[in-house]
Amino acid sequence: MDYPRPCGCKGRRTCLGCEKDFDIKRIDYSSIFKGCKAYSFCPHCHKIFSGWNTDVVLADHERNHNGDRGEDYPGVYIELDFLSAKEEDNLMKGIDEMQWDISQSGRRKQNFGPKTNFKKTKVKVGGFEGFPKFSEFVQRKFEQVPLMRGFQTIEQCSLEYTPERGASIDPHIDDCWIWGERVVTVNMLSDSVLTMSGYRCIDEKNRYNLDFLDRYKDKLISGLVDESVLDKFHNRIVRIPMPRRSLLVLYGSPRYQWEHAVLREDILERRVCLAYREFTPMYLEGGSDYSKSEEVFKLAQNFWDHLEVSTDGIN
Repeated sequence: MDYPRPCGCKGRRTCLGCEKDFDIKRIDYSSIFKGCKAYSFCPHCHKIFSGWNTDVVLADHERNHNGDRGEDYPGVYIELDFLSAKEEDNLMKGIDEMQWDISQSGRRKQNFGPKTNFKKTKVKVGGFEGFPKFSEFVQRKFEQVPLMRGFQTIEQCSLEYTPERGASIDPHIDDCWIWGERVVTVNMLSDSVLTMSGYRCIDEKNRYNLDFLDRYKDKLISGLVDESVLDKFHNRIVRIPMPRRSLLVLYGSPRYQWEHAVLREDILERRVCLAYREFTPMYLEGGSDYSKSEEVFKLAQNFWDHLEVSTDGIN
């Protein structure tokens, strides 16, 4: 079923609604991953420890992980309590005052960014006019995080996950032609988990537009790991906690050499996240394609009052 269904799903993407209505069998990633050796990331130690349940690993930190020194897993940054409870309330008030659009896999979304065609590798302004003003402070808070230095937001997306719709997102790597190294998520309303699985692109070099990585590999914040390191993670998965009100940044190897997913089984309550993306170096000032993105950067400086938005656009 490649065509879009009323729920917004298409192809292999499914939600509880279309699985029932169209008798679709979904890929059970949870069972697949539970057949792998599982590790969980500790945001305090910045290491991974054996175990599927991230809550247990977090609790074990208080006991010094029972003497386990863990393993390195560079390329993950988590700032706990990045938002205050009041900041979260204000963000959610503004978000829920705006219209939600249906998306795939049981999610809803609000997208603010340029129009991109990943297959044709073309970008244009489209209807992009900047971001809602109630969220401006989040981008300002990024300036206080050393890892986020120089980050220029050119896409902001609100994503809603609820257990009632069986919301999830399948394992994937964010596009590497247009979206830059840092994959940024601000998590709200409930705790969740990001599940990482190693990706080998030997036979699919152009999947996710990974072939573009060769053009800017020397500009990465964190280098990639070699094949021997990836081999050690064969049949392993890494579970990264996304606590409520936390900031998560993926970069380096987890960004490009691992697929990330949010499993349906890890959505126990309503979860809303803000996802932020930057351009690849080709589209930054001084890059080969800056002329195609210059107008986007100008518009990205705009923050408008969402209460003035009508069905026809921004008044």
